[in-house]
Amino acid sequence: MVILVILVNIVISLILLYVVWRVQQLKQQLTYIADKLIIYEAYTHAALNKAPENIYFSQENIYNLRQKNQALQIQIQQVRQIISLLLQGQKIWRRYFWRLELISGKKIVAK
Repeated sequence: MVILVILVNIVISLILLYVVWRVQQLKQQLTYIADKLIIYEAYTHAALNKAPENIYFSQENIYNLRQKNQALQIQIQQVRQIISLLLQGQKIWRRYFWRLELISGKKIVAK
């Protein structure tokens, strides 16, 4: 009977020793993971620390570019109107000289 109790105690001791060994392994793995998470948190903090400032700066730049673009669009529209007027004037000019040619019968040569 004493032998049975000793054997049961040895088995319980071995099981508990195995549990302690597994808990120690788990502790090491958790420590490793925690260290990695701390490193990742530091990298993330460094990357995102100035994010609001950078976003605000980028929004300002976008606003300024849109203002410049709007001014350039107005200038482009004005240039197109000028070109359209010049082409219209050219058509009128050609018609005028074409009529002069028909009336006078002479070709007018522009230098």
